[in-house]
Amino acid sequence: MKEQRSIPKHKLTRAASLVKTGAKIGGNYAKYYGKKIATGQDDRAKLHEENAEETYSAFSKLKGGPLKVAQMLSIDQNILPAAYQEQFAQAQYSAPPLSYPLVVRTFKQEFGQGPNEIFDTFTKSAVNAASIGQVHKATLDNETFAVKIQYPGVSQSLKSDLRLVKPIAMKMIGLTAKEIDYYFEEVEERLLEETDYELELKRSQELTAKSAHLPEVRFPQYYPDFSSKRILTMEWIDGLPLDKFIEQNPSQETRNRIGQAMWDFYHFQVHELREFHADPHPGNFLICPDEQLYVLDFGCVKELEDDFYREYFQLLDMNRVLDNAHFEQMLYDLGLVQDSDNAEERVLLRGLYRESIELLSRPFQQGDFDFGDERYVKEIYDFSERTQKDPDIKRLNTARGSRHAIYLNRAYYGLYNLLAQLKSQIHAEIPGELKAVS
Repeated sequence: MKEQRSIPKHKLTRAASLVKTGAKIGGNYAKYYGKKIATGQDDRAKLHEENAEETYSAFSKLKGGPLKVAQMLSIDQNILPAAYQEQFAQAQYSAPPLSYPLVVRTFKQEFGQGPNEIFDTFTKSAVNAASIGQVHKATLDNETFAVKIQYPGVSQSLKSDLRLVKPIAMKMIGLTAKEIDYYFEEVEERLLEETDYELELKRSQELTAKSAHLPEVRFPQYYPDFSSKRILTMEWIDGLPLDKFIEQNPSQETRNRIGQAMWDFYHFQVHELREFHADPHPGNFLICPDEQLYVLDFGCVKELEDDFYREYFQLLDMNRVLDNAHFEQMLYDLGLVQDSDNAEERVLLRGLYRESIELLSRPFQQGDFDFGDERYVKEIYDFSERTQKDPDIKRLNTARGSRHAIYLNRAYYGLYNLLAQLKSQIHAEIPGELKAVS
């Protein structure tokens, strides 16, 4: 992959790149509608393909916030057309890397020495590159390390980048400025945390220590002496990212074991720790030659407040969900039904959320669940398609719910998506505390 020799750092330069991208997307839409009017042909697939290429090209050169947004959107296959999903999935671990001189400069700024003065060997080319940083392989005294280097200027430009990305994201997702502001406030907070590698080191050590008892999940060791605000060093793990491992066509027994390990990992962190790994894309799960699961990258972590946790997961109690009075109060407590909603709108919202909850809580309700059942995946996709196109629902498509739900929903959607790719058969159950509440 061709290396990138520089990253635009100045706010005006970065703004100009994003404004130019927005203008190109707008021009593509104008051509699309002009052709549709003139010929009657609806070539929307070509429109999405051109816009996806333009957007990813610009985001990948800027790195940081824009590329992270692309990575996040690629997880939810119901939000974006296929062309965007395909392009943006590259942001998970296949983004264009930075050239070696920029890596050396970062090392000298952080440690006062170049990488070859610290390690015995250090790869000049990145072994993978994502949205916030890229990874190089290093050795020292018979130990092998994965060294993550943050892209220059990422944290300084993050807030201004997100403001400029919003209009582009609005066109891709179809949300209003008010709705996307609500979303981006939480995204900005999490992304600022992701640019702090000292915080990531602390969280990585704490969360892996608390999760070390999980029998089928492993974690790399972290090295504070070789880490800083913009460099994070951990144990090198030989293995394949989850999506590449799936391409090897593992046995059903292996698919089930790995899927159960992933489910148990999230179940423990969400329901016991109330603090969880919130970046569930394939590049953060490695499968070793012995088919053991390693979980990587605790840069994006979300903590759950106790009150929100109880209100949110009481939705697993289907007796209350099926009772209109109880259910509406639950939705009101979560901000999903609002004072401004009239009686007709509340009926519509109850039906919408009840169907959604029944669908997405089905693994918990059934206990033993087959994510390889393509009918379930299709049911989720059809529900999403139907609700996105329903004019009555779109009219109510305002900012609803707690901001804490954004990354929790993202974690579960990402987990479901990965388990569907694995075609895993897993055992799930409602947490004991919530059974007691029920």
